[in-house]
Amino acid sequence: MKYADIIVDISHEDLDKTYQYLIPEQLRDRAVIGAQVLIPFGKGNRQIKGFIIGLSDKPKWKEDAIKPITALAEDALVMESQLISLAGWIKDTFGSTMNEALKTVLPVKRTVKQKENRMIKAALPKEELVIILETERKKNNKGRVRLLEALIRTPSLDYNWVIDTLRLSLTTIKDMEKLGIIEKESSVLYRNPIKETSSTGRTIVLTPPQQEIVEDFLKEYREGTRQTYLLHGVTGSGKTEVYINIIEEVVSTGRQVIVLIPEISLTYQTVLRFYQRFSDRVSIMNSKLSQGEKYDQYIRAKNGDIDIIIGPRSALFTPFQKLGLIIIDEEHEGSYKSENPPKYHARETAIERARLCDASVILGSATPSLESYKKALDGEYKLYRLTDREGKRQMPHIWTVDLREELKARNKSIFSRKLKTLIEERLQRKEQVMLFINRRGYAGFISCRSCGLVLKCPHCDISLTSHNGGKLICHYCGYEENFPEKCPSCGSKYIASFGTGTQKVEEMARKEFPAARILRMDMDTTRKKGGHEEILSAFAKGQADILVGTQMIVKGHDFPKVTLVGILAADLSLYAADFRASERTFQLLTQAAGRAGRAELPGEVVIQTYQTEHHSVVCAGKGDYEEFYNQEMVYRKLMSYPPASHIMAVLIASKEEEKALKASELLTNALKQWEEREELLEYHVIGPAPARLSKANDIFRFCFYIKEEDYKRLVAAKDFLDGFYRFSEEFQGTQVQFDFDPMNSY
Repeated sequence: MKYADIIVDISHEDLDKTYQYLIPEQLRDRAVIGAQVLIPFGKGNRQIKGFIIGLSDKPKWKEDAIKPITALAEDALVMESQLISLAGWIKDTFGSTMNEALKTVLPVKRTVKQKENRMIKAALPKEELVIILETERKKNNKGRVRLLEALIRTPSLDYNWVIDTLRLSLTTIKDMEKLGIIEKESSVLYRNPIKETSSTGRTIVLTPPQQEIVEDFLKEYREGTRQTYLLHGVTGSGKTEVYINIIEEVVSTGRQVIVLIPEISLTYQTVLRFYQRFSDRVSIMNSKLSQGEKYDQYIRAKNGDIDIIIGPRSALFTPFQKLGLIIIDEEHEGSYKSENPPKYHARETAIERARLCDASVILGSATPSLESYKKALDGEYKLYRLTDREGKRQMPHIWTVDLREELKARNKSIFSRKLKTLIEERLQRKEQVMLFINRRGYAGFISCRSCGLVLKCPHCDISLTSHNGGKLICHYCGYEENFPEKCPSCGSKYIASFGTGTQKVEEMARKEFPAARILRMDMDTTRKKGGHEEILSAFAKGQADILVGTQMIVKGHDFPKVTLVGILAADLSLYAADFRASERTFQLLTQAAGRAGRAELPGEVVIQTYQTEHHSVVCAGKGDYEEFYNQEMVYRKLMSYPPASHIMAVLIASKEEEKALKASELLTNALKQWEEREELLEYHVIGPAPARLSKANDIFRFCFYIKEEDYKRLVAAKDFLDGFYRFSEEFQGTQVQFDFDPMNSY
C-alpha cells in the first residue's frame, strides 16, 4: 500500500476529517491501521501526531500534492491506537462505516472551557512583606495594604477571593506582580462528578463461596491467564463484593478497571459502594454529565488520575493506558446493545478490547443472557456460580396470582386481593414496598369502544400515549395533541385510554393507601440531572413507603427495608413481537423478585399475571434459571434463533415508500443471485416486509432478516449487500443499516 488515510490526533483537530499521506518505502512494512505516526500538517508543515485508519494504492488527488509521513512512533501501542484498532474491528464485525465506529470509540474534541484554580502567593519572606506594608501605609495605598495584610496572615490566597472580598483592581495586582511582591499561580481544576459521597473504608468479609471465586480468578490473573468469566449469582448473593475484592488486587498491580452498568439509575448506589472502598480513585461517565464533566473524566483517565471508571455502555471506551479488567454487571441487559450505527454489543466489544490490551473480562448476572450461558456451558467462558444469598438469607417467597380468577371474584382493581393484604401489612410494620410495572406514561393506547379506532401519530405508525394534563404524546417523535372529547371517526363519546402506566399506578395506590408516602420513578420523573439519585436517595433514607416504577427500579438496587415487591401485569412483556420476549419476561420477574428481603427481614413477592402456565412465569416463580434456559433453548433451536443460530436484520429507510420497498426487493434479489453465481449455500432470508414501526418521522421503513448458523457467513453477506448498496445508483435517497443478533425486532 502506498497511501495512508490519517486522522490527526484528536487533541488537535476535528475528528471527522481524514487526510491522505504518502507512505515512504522504508515505513511500508510497519504502516498498519492503528499505527501512530508523525506528519507535516497545514501550511506551516508543523509536525503533529496522527493515526492510520485506512490504506490504499490510489491517490485521492494529485500525487505531487500528497505529503509523506515523517515517521512512525517508536513507542509501544498507545491507547488511541488500541481504540482505533477496536473501531476497525467494530466496523467489520457489526457493519458500519469507519467514521461511525471512530465517533463511537473516540470522543469528538469539543471546545470545553477548562476550570482553573488560580492563586495569589507571596513572593517574598514574611519579614520583608511587613516592611513593605509600613511603606504602603504611609503612601495610603489602601488596596496594596489590604492584600499585604492578608498575605502576612496567609501566604497563599484564592484569586477570586482577592478580587471579590478585598476589592482589588487588576492594575494593583499587575503592579505588585511586576515589583516582585506577589506571584500568580494557576492549575487546571478537573470537575469530579461524584458529590456528597464519603469514604468509610468499610471492610468486606467474604463468604467462603465468594472467597473461592476471588482466589481462583486472582490465581489465574497472577499467572497471566486472561479470559472471559461468567459470574452467575442469584440476586443478593454478593456479586458486587466479589468485584470489589478482585478490583482491589488488579488496581494494586498498577492496572485500571472499567465497570459497566446497564442504566444511569444504577450509578448512585454502585458508585457509593465503590467510593467507600476506593475513594476519589473512582469516577463515573454517563450521559447526564455536562460536556465539561465528561471531558474532565476523559482527561483524568488518560492522565492516570483515576483507576476505576463506572458507567453505561459508552464507558467501555475510557482511554485507560493500562487497562487490566473489564466488568459488565447485569450483562443480560438489552441496553448493552447500541441502537444507533454502529450497532455493536458491549459484551463482544469488551472482550475484543480486553484482547488488545491483555485484560480479563467478568460478566455478572442473576439471569445471564442465553448467549453468555451457552458459551459458558460450551467452555468458551469460565463459569462461576453463587447459589445462595449472603448470610444464608432466604430467597423471597413468591406468590403467583391469576388475574382471571381476580376478575371472576369481581375484583377490578389493579391490586389483587393478596397484594393489597400484604401491602397493608407492610405499611403497619413500617416496612417498604416496591411496585413494578414495565410500562411508561399514564396509560397504554387510546381507543374507541364503539368503532375500534386507535389514535395514532400522523408521522409514525404507532399509537399515541395518554399523559397527565390531557395530552396525547408519540414516544418516537414527540408529536403532541390534546385528548379528544369524542371519537374523530364515529363521534362516539366512549373513547378512553387502555393499559396501565406508572402514573396511573401511583394514583390508584394513593387512593387505595391514603396514608402511604409514595414515590414514582420512570423516564418522566428522572429527566433532570440528578433525578435518579434524588428519588433513590429519598427511598433509601425511608422518606417513602412505596416506590412505583418501571424496570429501572428493579435492577441491582439494594434497599434493606424492602420486604414486598408487587409485579403488576407481569406478562405484559410476553406480548411483544420479539423472539426474546420470554427471556426478557423471565429476567424482569427474577430481577424484580430479587429486590425483596435483601437484609435481615424476610421478603415476599406477588406476581400478577394472566399467563400462570407460561414457562417464563413458572420458572421465575420457582427461581429456576437452568429449567428456563433448557426450555427456552428448545424453542430457539427449533426456530433457528440466537444463540442456537445467528440473525442479521437489514433495515431500509426512505422518505418515499416506493423507493424503500424497491430497495429492499433489489437487495434480497441481489443476495439470491450472488448465492447462485458464487455457488454458495443458500441463506435463509425472511422478508422483505414493512418494519413493525413502518413509518417514523415521515420516513418509511422496510426490513428483512437473514438467519445463519455461521457468523462469518453473515458478515460476508453484509459485506456483499453493503458494497452492492453503495455502488449502485438505484439506491439514491435510501439508507441501509445492518444489525447482527438484534435485541429488538424491527
